[in-house]
Amino acid sequence: MATTDLNAFGDRLTLSAQGLRFGLLVARWNDQITEALFTGARETLLKAGASAEDCIRWDVPGSFELVYGAARMQQQLQLDAIIAIGSVIQGETRHFDFVCQAVSQGIARLNEKGDIPVIFCVLTDDNLQQALDRSGGQHGNKGIEAAAAAVEMAHLRLKN
Repeated sequence: MATTDLNAFGDRLTLSAQGLRFGLLVARWNDQITEALFTGARETLLKAGASAEDCIRWDVPGSFELVYGAARMQQQLQLDAIIAIGSVIQGETRHFDFVCQAVSQGIARLNEKGDIPVIFCVLTDDNLQQALDRSGGQHGNKGIEAAAAAVEMAHLRLKN
C-alpha cells in the first residue's frame, strides 16, 4: 500500500476501528523516528473510533526484535491487528541489509502462518533525513498509513 500524500491518508479512512483491538509494537532504536510513527498510528486509530484502552503498546529494543514481539502479541493478546513500528537507517556496514531482510521476512511469515495481521511499519532509509521526512516531515507520516492498513486488515480478518 502506498500513497504520495501520507498526511491526507488519515482523512480518507472510511472503516471504523470502534470495538477493535490493536497491538502497537514499537522499536526503541531510532526512537526519534519510531515515537513519531507511533504517534501517527495511534492518533489515526483513535480518530477512526478505537478506544485508548484498545491500543496496546509494547516496546522492544530494535527492529530485529519486532518479529519476536509480534509473535508474542499474536499468542498472548486478543487483537484484531498488530502494527510493527521500527526504523533502520543505512550505515557503513551490511548490518542494514541483514536487519531489513530478517524483519520483512519474519513479518511476512507471521502474516502467512498467524491469524492476526501484522502491518509492516518499518522505515528502511538511506539516512536520518529520509526517516524524518517519512515520520512526520515533508512526506507525511508512515504511521498514519500503517494504522489505516491495520483497520482494513482487521475488518478483512473479521469477514472470515
